[in-house]
Formats: sequence, C-alpha cells, structure tokens
Amino acid sequence: MKMLLRLSFSGTGLEDDVRGNTNLDVCMVTNEENANGKEFLKDSYCILPSPESAVPFDVYGVEDFKTEDTDLQNPTARKFQEDPKIDPALSKFQQEYEVFDLKIFHRKNRTGFEENKEFPIVMDSVIAGRYRINEYLGSAAFSKVVRAHDLRTGVDVCLKIIKNDKDFFDQSLDEIKLLKFVNKYDPDDDHHILRLYDYFYYQEHLFIVTELLRANLYEFQKYNQESGDEVYFSLPRIQAIARQCLEALVYLHHLNIVHCDLKPENILLKSYSRCEIKVIDLGSSCFLSDNLNLYVQSRSYRSPEVILGLPYDQKIDIWSLGCILSELYTGEVLFPNESMPIILARMIGIIGPIDMEMLASGQETQKYFTDDYDLFHTNEVIIGLYARLPT
Repeated sequence: MKMLLRLSFSGTGLEDDVRGNTNLDVCMVTNEENANGKEFLKDSYCILPSPESAVPFDVYGVEDFKTEDTDLQNPTARKFQEDPKIDPALSKFQQEYEVFDLKIFHRKNRTGFEENKEFPIVMDSVIAGRYRINEYLGSAAFSKVVRAHDLRTGVDVCLKIIKNDKDFFDQSLDEIKLLKFVNKYDPDDDHHILRLYDYFYYQEHLFIVTELLRANLYEFQKYNQESGDEVYFSLPRIQAIARQCLEALVYLHHLNIVHCDLKPENILLKSYSRCEIKVIDLGSSCFLSDNLNLYVQSRSYRSPEVILGLPYDQKIDIWSLGCILSELYTGEVLFPNESMPIILARMIGIIGPIDMEMLASGQETQKYFTDDYDLFHTNEVIIGLYARLPT
C-alpha cells in the first residue's frame, strides 16, 4: 500500500494566490504495501474474536477520503469517484494510495527556515497557538517529549517533538499512519493502544499529540525497587498486564501489524491503582506485507529468528512480551544487553539448543556459530591487543 500525504500550509500569506483558500496542497509519496489479504497467525497463540467494530479492514477505501479532500481534487477526480470505470489509471491510483492531511504552520511573510535545528523547550510557551508547554518529560533517540495543556479542549496531552531529520520525519509519518489506522477500528479505546489526537509541522519539526499517560514499566519498576516501597508488580498485577498486552497484540496482529519493538519502555501505565496499561511507539512497526527489516527489536527483547536473520512474523512480539513478564516478576532483565553471542548462550542455557534447521537457514548464523554450529564469541579487546603487539 502506497501512502499519499497531503501537506496543508496555514498562515502562509498566499491567500490571494490560491483564490482565497488558505490551504496549499503538496503531495508526498512513500511506498507501503497493502496489508489486506494476509492471514494472521492462528497457531502460535489464541486469536480472540475480531472486535465488533472491525468492519472489513478496507482502510484505503473511498470512505476514508473526507468531503473536503474531494472538493480539493480536480473535476476529473470528482467524476472518477462517481464513475470508477472512467480511467484505469485513476482506479489503480485509488487502490494503491491513501491520503491524510498534515497541517504546516508558517509565520506570515516569512520562509519556513529556522536558524535553530533543535526545537527549544520553553516553559509556558504556546505551540501552534494551541498547546501550552508545562513540563519536560524526557527525550529519546529521535524526539523530545513534553506535557502540554490543550487550550482548545482544556485537557493535558503529550507532545512528541521529532528531531529535524528526514529519516526521523519519515519514520514518524509511519507512526502517525499506523496510529490512525489502529485507532480507527478501536473507537471505544478497548485494545490498549495509544490514542492519537493531533499532528502537525511547526518550525521545521513534526509534532505528534497523543493522550497523556504515566510512567513506563521500566521507569516505574526501577523507582519501586529504589524506593523500598511494597513491591508493585505482584503476580495478580503481572497477570493483568499480560492480559492487556496480549489483547493489544492480538488486535495489532489481526490487522497484520507487527509491533517490532515491544519492551518495558514502550508499555506505559494509564492507572496505577487499576493497573491499566497502554502499548505505545509504533514507529518501528510494520505490516506483514512489508519488506521486513533485519534489524528490529531492542537487543534484550530480540527473538532468535531476528538475531539469526530468519524470516519473522508476529511471533517475535510474543517473545518480547515473555521477556518483559519475566523481568517484571524477577526484577532482572532476562537477557542482559551484552554481546549477541552471550545473549544466544543464555537463550540456549534456558530453553535448550536452537533448532538446526534455523541455524542452517539463518543469514546471520555465521556471525555467531562455526561451520559445525558451535557458538563462539570474538573478544574485540583481545584482538585489538594482538594487533598492537610488535612482530
């Protein structure tokens, strides 16, 4: 499935040039294969019945084009919607692309160029005339996160500010697309997935506005251990977290989506007292019909098939969840973030030898195993010392 992104420029001062229309449309195209027609897993774990709201998952159909979007199209396109047989090329386009709007805010009578490539976080400043920043929450590899007050709704929200980099921008567009997708068929918020409220481009940065949640599982467990308070992650609470995570994964997997980065940092608590959670960060997620990336999942939660370079599917999310639940129960990472051979050795020590067929088929097997499939570890420090020895 390909994606067509409509960029709507606001406040550009070009009203007279576009006959009074304050929106200027530009098309941006990225490739994305269609997820429809793929079977989700039935054998690896129990698939619950489809949600009642899950009408056929044709998220790319004509019904997704808003009325105002149609009005912006040319007369040929409008006629096409009335008669799909008018032009095979238009019909093919309709099948391969989806459209969503991205608001772009520019100061009037100025270009969009900003001197500062890092967006400055200023308390009490208002973003895009709507979101007042009131707390800095933290940063990640390609974003900063702040708490903000929505002046229009009166609700506090989470504002994710993407770093000014094309790769980060593209990945974040994928996250927006997937959040829109999964939220659409979960109108009652039953499946424990982060809710997307808004997104826009402001001062050369992409902003993603979502519901405001509490601490992630990693941070909260660390705080709980260091505070000396009563252990929060009791067996009943771990069971509740496991059920909610499985419900979220079943929902994603039913949509032919693999999360690809499930870890404690990407599971946030919604309520401490009720032990309610939400799964976040679909930035690394993919459809089963994608060209699957060999490098997915955080190292301590990476499944054997990903490590060995084998084809993978939704089962890798179940592996990650198992690692997370073990960590919550024991208070220790099951596979500490060391070298991959050490992680593989620990896996073998816990679950037994890796299947020979997997080893024989893995694209990355030779990095960690000899020709006889004996696991080995290269000590880079010792190699460096030998290299410096005089001959």
